[in-house]
Amino acid sequence: MSESGGSIALGTPARMPEFSLQDKVILVSGAARGLGLVQAEALLEAGATVHALDRLPEPSPAFHEVAKRAKELGTSLHYHRIDVRDVPNLNKIVEAIGNEHGRLDGLIAAAGIQQEIPAIEYPAEEIDNILHINVTGVFMTAQAAARQMIKYGRGGSICLIGSMSGTIANRGLICPAYNSSKAAVLQLARNLASEWGNLPPSPANTARPSASPTHQSIRVNSLSPGYILTDMVDALFEQYPERRRDWPQENMLGRLSKPAEYRGAAVFLMSDASSFLTGADLRMDGGHSSW
Repeated sequence: MSESGGSIALGTPARMPEFSLQDKVILVSGAARGLGLVQAEALLEAGATVHALDRLPEPSPAFHEVAKRAKELGTSLHYHRIDVRDVPNLNKIVEAIGNEHGRLDGLIAAAGIQQEIPAIEYPAEEIDNILHINVTGVFMTAQAAARQMIKYGRGGSICLIGSMSGTIANRGLICPAYNSSKAAVLQLARNLASEWGNLPPSPANTARPSASPTHQSIRVNSLSPGYILTDMVDALFEQYPERRRDWPQENMLGRLSKPAEYRGAAVFLMSDASSFLTGADLRMDGGHSSW
C-alpha cells in the first residue's frame, strides 16, 4: 500500500527509519517492573531484542505480559536476575548476551533505589548502599555494556536514568543521598560520553580484511524524569496526602507524569534519531526545575 495511505508505521524504511531499532540488541537494567519495563516495551515495539537485568527473584506479572507481546511483535524479551553490585556476575551476563548475538547496541541503566532519611540522622552504611547501587552499579553496568560495544566494533548508545533531583533539591522531600547519587549519574554520563565518543577501531575487527578502519562512537546521555505516578508513589501519597496535592503544583503542567510518557525518549535515545546527541541530559520534568 502506498505511503500516502497512512498504513505504513513510523520507524520503517518508508517512514522515519531513524527511529527503527530493528535487529538491535539492547539491555535495560531495573526492568522487572516500573519505568524500566515500560521503556523496554517501547524498545520492543521499535524492533529491538531486549534483555532485562534486575535483582528481583521473579519479574512482575506485567513483565510476562510484555514478554508474550514481544513474540507477537516478532522479537523477544529476556530476564536475567542480577544485582548490579555483583560486578563479576554482571560482566559474565553482559558478555554472554554479546556472545549470543554477536553485538550489543544499547543500554538503558534504570536500576536504582530511593530513601527518605534526614541528613542529620543518615547512617553512613545507608549512604554507602545507595551510592553503591545508584552510582557504582550504574557505572559498572555501563562499563560492561561498553566493553561489548567496543568488542564488536559497532559502537552504541547508553542512557543513564538520572532525575530532576540530580539538579535541584526537592522541596519537602528529604532525600540527600538519593539526590547526590543522581547528580553523580548526570556527571558520569558526561564523562563517559567524553571518553567513549571517538574510540579507535577495535583490533579484533580491523584485523579482518573487510573491516573499515573508521573510529567507532558510543554515545552516552542521561534522562532525568520528574515525579512519576507509579504504584509506589500512589502508596506514598497514603502516608503523605499533602504530596498528592502539592507535587502537581510544582511544575508548569500542573500534573505528575506517567511511566508511558518516557517511552518515546527511550526509543529516541537508543535509535539513530539521536545520532548527534551525546553528553546531554534530557530533562523531562514538566518544567519543574525551570521556574
